[in-house]
Amino acid sequence: MSARFSKILSALPASTPFVGPETLERMRGSPYEVRLGANESAFGLSPKAMAVLRSEADRASWYCDPEHFDLRELLAAEFSIARENIVVGEGIDGLLGLTVRAYCDPGDAVVTSLGAYPTFNYHVAGFGARLLTTPYRPDCHNDTAALVDLARRENAKLLYLANPDNPTGTFLGRSAVEEILEDLPQHCLLLLDEAYYEFAPDQDLLPVIAEDPRLIRFRTFSKAHGMAGLRIGYAIASRDTIAAFDKIRLHFGVGRLSQLAAAASLGDRAFVATVIADVAKGRDDYEALARDLNIPSIPSFTNFVALDVGSEDRSQQMVHKLHEMGVFVRRPGVPILGRFVRLTVGKTPERVALKERFADAFRSLI
Repeated sequence: MSARFSKILSALPASTPFVGPETLERMRGSPYEVRLGANESAFGLSPKAMAVLRSEADRASWYCDPEHFDLRELLAAEFSIARENIVVGEGIDGLLGLTVRAYCDPGDAVVTSLGAYPTFNYHVAGFGARLLTTPYRPDCHNDTAALVDLARRENAKLLYLANPDNPTGTFLGRSAVEEILEDLPQHCLLLLDEAYYEFAPDQDLLPVIAEDPRLIRFRTFSKAHGMAGLRIGYAIASRDTIAAFDKIRLHFGVGRLSQLAAAASLGDRAFVATVIADVAKGRDDYEALARDLNIPSIPSFTNFVALDVGSEDRSQQMVHKLHEMGVFVRRPGVPILGRFVRLTVGKTPERVALKERFADAFRSLI
């Protein structure tokens, strides 16, 4: 007789946090012409990172450095912290799973916004913790007071917050995040997902204080650095937290080429600055599209913009119509946010193609 699955796994429904565009392309029988639904960077890799990948390709057969020493040294210098305050992992997705595993026993309470990043919820369920949510505010910002109140009432272990936010693109400045930290209940950690921090106003970001025991910060090379397919991110936390992660992390999970490319890109400030500027232009284009169609959009501090098409039904229609037109986009699927369609910033030709098809689809709505 074969071994039985764990009680946690047996109780879970079949699910995945995302249906990838490749799956949707197989369903539609042809590739998308415009791929603007996954918040990938349309602007490629740093030339320095590309040069490293080419020069090191013959050594792809080698295992990685399991300590990620060189990259952690560079990150430590970047933020004026110690190498021991940094852990590298398989993107923020992998690091969130590591965090839930490290801190949560089955049944422990975890708090987030309803409609926030679904991969975090996936990990919470997978490790048997108890997910509790509170809706976004009517203005589509995270309801930070409600999140803290919920964490206090339920004696939560973790409070997850993306800032800038996914899927809305909104941003909480330094004072708002400091207020959350001050109000956190004892023994509750703030997990601050800063995947899009490069696109936010630098002067209003919470300073990096690595030894703050209340906080773990997550950052990635997937967005501004264009390395979503290389799966590499990092977390900044107290030395005690990082040492605990070392007990359970997947030491060979981040490949050698990913580490080298990330290190090279980190040293290419000019490239990243160009990406940030190009994304800002693209956001302007999408906001202009919204104005042309006389619909609202959420001011964004990310590489995407969410456009309000009026209702959840109309949003579903838009995604379906664009899918049929060869355009991949996504939409949130929860109350308050369900009326939006989210558009990743593409290069100029992609934005032009999207603008034409989006306008046609919108005008054809029932």
